Amino acid sequence: MLNFIYWPISWVLRFWHEALGFVLPKDSGISWILAIVLLTFTVRIFLVKPMVNQMRSMRKMQEVQPRMQEVREKYKNDQTKMAEEMRKLQKEMGVNPLASCIVPLVQMPIFLGLFHVLRSFNRTARPNDPLSVEVNRETANYAFPAEDVQSFLDANFFGVPLSAYMSMPEAAFEAFTGVDLTRTHIIAVCLPLVIISAVFVHFNARISINRQNERRAAGKVAAPTGDTAKMMESQMGMMNNMMLWIMPIMILASGFLWHVGLLFYMLANNVWTFFQTRIVYDKMDKEEEAEEAAKREAKRASAPVVGARTVDKRTKKQRKQGK
Repeated sequence: MLNFIYWPISWVLRFWHEALGFVLPKDSGISWILAIVLLTFTVRIFLVKPMVNQMRSMRKMQEVQPRMQEVREKYKNDQTKMAEEMRKLQKEMGVNPLASCIVPLVQMPIFLGLFHVLRSFNRTARPNDPLSVEVNRETANYAFPAEDVQSFLDANFFGVPLSAYMSMPEAAFEAFTGVDLTRTHIIAVCLPLVIISAVFVHFNARISINRQNERRAAGKVAAPTGDTAKMMESQMGMMNNMMLWIMPIMILASGFLWHVGLLFYMLANNVWTFFQTRIVYDKMDKEEEAEEAAKREAKRASAPVVGARTVDKRTKKQRKQGK
């Protein structure tokens, strides 16, 4: 059903694995981990522009909040008119409320697709039609031929196979030949990666929230007024708390399902977000400072010079008549 996602992901992952094979042993865990990281970065490169547009749109949304509040108060008894005026205001200010949805909508199927492709390297314990260890090692996995399946199954990180995860059924351990694997060993490797990913999610959210608070303290974002605005502010606070705490907790709670390879995808994705956010915010701050400097310069240039003689452009007759 989702082959249109699984196949492209597997081909991109295979491309990077083959490319890394020129400089690293193809069967090594580091080769497969770097291939997953480079797959992550490939996706994120294509999402740079939508992500920047999302961040710019969020800034404009904050700046236009006072005018949006005026529209809500003015048309609070006419929802149709309110929606129409909101659309006009958003168009005028160049605000796209859907911009914040693009990046998550693209990343979610990629995450699910990679989850499926990586887990499909080991099909010895799947609920429907499990394969024997021998058949599994000789069966291709989407773009990966049987020899790559064997390579991935044998690759490990600190002795834990890359397709291992904390809640893996013990029956699936048999797919990893030549490895004395225990659940304690898997947890010892996977749990720190889960915790680090959750911490980065928290930090990424805090960067955005701290910036929002700093802009408000500097007067660049108007404080909410009125009951409706205060209610929206309360909702925003709930969303901020969700990003700060609920999302990291959800990662910790679901981490037992994620195998080592997918954890490196999550970690690489969050590290990219951390540095991209800081870089983009720094660029936006410089642009904003340049805009404010240009406005001050234009205002200074248009102001009358102190002590300058005012030129009277009235005619002689108008001056006599006192006009």
